[in-house]
Amino acid sequence: MKKFVLIIVLIILVVLGGFFYYRYYFVFGRGAKAGELNFFVQKGYIWKTYEGRLIQSGFKPQSMGGVQSNEFQFSVTNEKVAQLLMSSSGKLLELHYKEYLGALPWRGVSNFIVDSVISVTDPKTGVRTAF
Repeated sequence: MKKFVLIIVLIILVVLGGFFYYRYYFVFGRGAKAGELNFFVQKGYIWKTYEGRLIQSGFKPQSMGGVQSNEFQFSVTNEKVAQLLMSSSGKLLELHYKEYLGALPWRGVSNFIVDSVISVTDPKTGVRTAF
């Protein structure tokens, strides 16, 4: 009987571990977004995470008859990428990101994690820097 209970407990642990991995560590999608960096901050009570918002060109309706700017909210885990974004507020950016099904508090509040900056363009001078 003890062996049966042990097997059931192990199966439950493996299923829960698989669900946790799929929900929080499985990369659901990858992509790139472009727009103007609205803000980028480091915040948090326990885990200090980097959070940002990119304003994309064009508009999307939030509800029927309404118009709202198209915003892309994201988190950053890489310190090097975060330092580059800290100095790029107000510039036009192309960002590469990974999408997860769930957010973890030490990874950020968003399901979208920016892992690299493709290019930065200064709108005042028109100078484009690719990375």
